[in-house]
Amino acid sequence: MNALAVVTGASSGIGYELAKVLADNGFDLVVVAEDERIDEAATQIALRGGGVNVDAVRADLTKYEDVESVVAGLRAAGRPVDVLAVNAGVGVGGDFVRDTSLDDNLEIVDLNVRSSVHLAHRVISDMVDRKQGKVLFTSSIAATAPCPFHSVYAASKAFLASFAQGLREELRDTGVSVTTLMPGPTDTEFFERAGMLDTKVGAGEKDDPEQVARQGFDALMKGDDHVVAGSLKNKVQAVAGKVAPDPVKAKLVRTMTEPGSAEGSGA
Repeated sequence: MNALAVVTGASSGIGYELAKVLADNGFDLVVVAEDERIDEAATQIALRGGGVNVDAVRADLTKYEDVESVVAGLRAAGRPVDVLAVNAGVGVGGDFVRDTSLDDNLEIVDLNVRSSVHLAHRVISDMVDRKQGKVLFTSSIAATAPCPFHSVYAASKAFLASFAQGLREELRDTGVSVTTLMPGPTDTEFFERAGMLDTKVGAGEKDDPEQVARQGFDALMKGDDHVVAGSLKNKVQAVAGKVAPDPVKAKLVRTMTEPGSAEGSGA
């Protein structure tokens, strides 16, 4: 029987590409997303060949009961989860007080942070009992610096990066490994959904999500603690994030994330 992987946020973007590379490597899959496209995504992944089974689950992971339902389904299937890819995430751009709603920002916290902790606690506890498993958290290069006009999203990704490293150390003698995927700007629907197409980062060059997913998968399989995926620029930014003071980083990032900062935007 094939090993089983669970991927959240798998209807598009990095999550979809992670699911594809896992299928290519012989994993059966449970792919999870809120939107109806998850059914078509599951079909396309299953058609890649190799005889893998792909089950689609529609769930709003911002809701406690939906996370519990996903976990209950996994346990009812009676198959151990060998890989958990906690990838689902959302962002919103703009001035925190004047441009974005409280509900939008709380959704970021609920999906990026709360649901990640919830799902990880449930699934990793089963992995520890079996003394086997691999976990991948999709953080971001945004975790390395304060991000004006993107502040709650960046903070949520910084939480995930810290959380994953703490878990990794806790679990080092359990047979369960934890890896953090840290992509930079990637060619997905993220910036459109976040309302950031008029920013310099939103309008700029982006990495291929397939390449990002492949690098994440390779790091996961090797048991690496993290991988800064994509371009060399991302790796430079990650290094700079360790040495530059936060106020300096915040001012530099502002030039990339401020609404209207894209060339030709009229700002």
